[in-house]
Amino acid sequence: MASFRSLKSAIFDREEKKQQYQAHIRGLNAYDRHKKFLNDYVFSFKNGRRLQSATHFIFHTKASGVSHFSVGFYGKEKSTDVKLPIKTDHDTLREGYRFIRSEEDDMNHSWEQKLVKRYYDKLFKEYCIADMSQYKSGKIGLRWRTEKEVISGKGQFICGNKHCNEKDGLASYEVNFSYFEAGENKQALVKLVTCERCAEKLHYKKRKEKEKETEFDRKQKKDYKRKRDQSKDKDDIDEEHERSREKRKGLGVAINGPISFIFIKLLLAFYSKRPLLLL
Repeated sequence: MASFRSLKSAIFDREEKKQQYQAHIRGLNAYDRHKKFLNDYVFSFKNGRRLQSATHFIFHTKASGVSHFSVGFYGKEKSTDVKLPIKTDHDTLREGYRFIRSEEDDMNHSWEQKLVKRYYDKLFKEYCIADMSQYKSGKIGLRWRTEKEVISGKGQFICGNKHCNEKDGLASYEVNFSYFEAGENKQALVKLVTCERCAEKLHYKKRKEKEKETEFDRKQKKDYKRKRDQSKDKDDIDEEHERSREKRKGLGVAINGPISFIFIKLLLAFYSKRPLLLL
């Protein structure tokens, strides 16, 4: 006698197959649905072999390597199986997941949001796990820890970098996580435990920006000092020229006066043939 569990399982399997069959039928057009009914009739009818003379078999090979065949009633024809897009639970989680859920998200009671919330409640939100594969461009991904990671100590007693298992030299940081989610820019203050080497990756972009600013300021100061020295040298040269010009002008006034007076006395002495008295 079959157990209650096996009967229950058989009933559920039969109902599930029935629902899958009905869902498949709804996704077909009238022509494909008609062919589907005829093929099912041929293989389920006891005397279906009599109809094989009027039909031919079309073999199909799936990606898994399993071959099956169907019956064609309208000569050789191409398969017109329509592959409808299938939305899995993973797709639902990717669409509805939020790093930090809000009250509005919890008020939505659709089955998609219930699935997302059930997954969200299983996460541990004390420390984060980081993906630093693109740290040089300043892009660091953060996520919450799973139960398996909490048990192993990953993210708390082991470096929180996804690809690092260092246990020594750990330090805890409060990170202002800025991210884009659901068409909005959001921020959250989270905790992250990293080793010394991964801490350098965490602050890599900020350190590079600071070095660039320092280098820029140093260059500006150097250019300013150079321009100031050039301006000072130019002022000194102009001042020296001015002093030289004034000095030459003063000497000319001091010398030209007595020289001209002596020259006149010499001319007078020459024409008068008198002794010259230089005063």
